[in-house]
Amino acid sequence: MIMLRYAEIEEDSPADARERERQLLDQSIELLEKADREGPKSFARVDAIHFTIRLWSALLEDLASPDNALPKELRANLISIGIWILRESDKIRKDESDNIKGIVDITKIIRGGMS
Repeated sequence: MIMLRYAEIEEDSPADARERERQLLDQSIELLEKADREGPKSFARVDAIHFTIRLWSALLEDLASPDNALPKELRANLISIGIWILRESDKIRKDESDNIKGIVDITKIIRGGMS
């Protein structure tokens, strides 16, 4: 479960907001890795996919905002990645894919780029 509403993160300083984003991405990674270990019919998978969809929906909303201070090209790239993660998450939710590791790998790359 996302502990803070994304709007609360936006009220923080940029450094605080980035740290919370890192923490939320870490939480998504942990949940997805647990889901991968526990298998397709586990509650862990439902929880991880639900969390990941909520997180990336909030991130996409922020990235699409004209107030977002990231460079336009970077925002566009992150939006493309976020859309892919949402689509892949939906496929996993519908048992049409088992690509949790792909989402984890991409999320780790994004998380690492925030340092």
